[in-house]
Amino acid sequence: MTSSQKQAETWSKIQTARRRIGVPTVSIFDFDDGKLSNLDVLHFDGPNREWLHFIVANRKGIYTGNKYDLVIGPVANDNTMSVIGDYMSGLIDEERALLYLMPQKLVDQYAFLTWRALNTLTFTETIQHE
Repeated sequence: MTSSQKQAETWSKIQTARRRIGVPTVSIFDFDDGKLSNLDVLHFDGPNREWLHFIVANRKGIYTGNKYDLVIGPVANDNTMSVIGDYMSGLIDEERALLYLMPQKLVDQYAFLTWRALNTLTFTETIQHE
């Protein structure tokens, strides 16, 4: 999920095109952030060293850290994947990867990973886009 309607619309169009079926649709939810104190939350303020390590470990399927209810941070999207891929393959080092990632205007992403986290959401509507 994201707080950016523009990003949500883009994601819905990309996914519909990849699947070659359906109509691009955005589901809108209200989020009760007052319930965050009851959740185990990992929050990244930007594409920093910890974020990069977390993204890479998850992409490689080797993450063994804490199991969070909710992870919030910049989305690793098509714009960042070439940099992250180069870092993962050893073509660039961590400092250069972070240098390349910093100026990008990365939209936020919310990953609701448990039922406890999902229970903070209330569905409000869907919007279809052509």
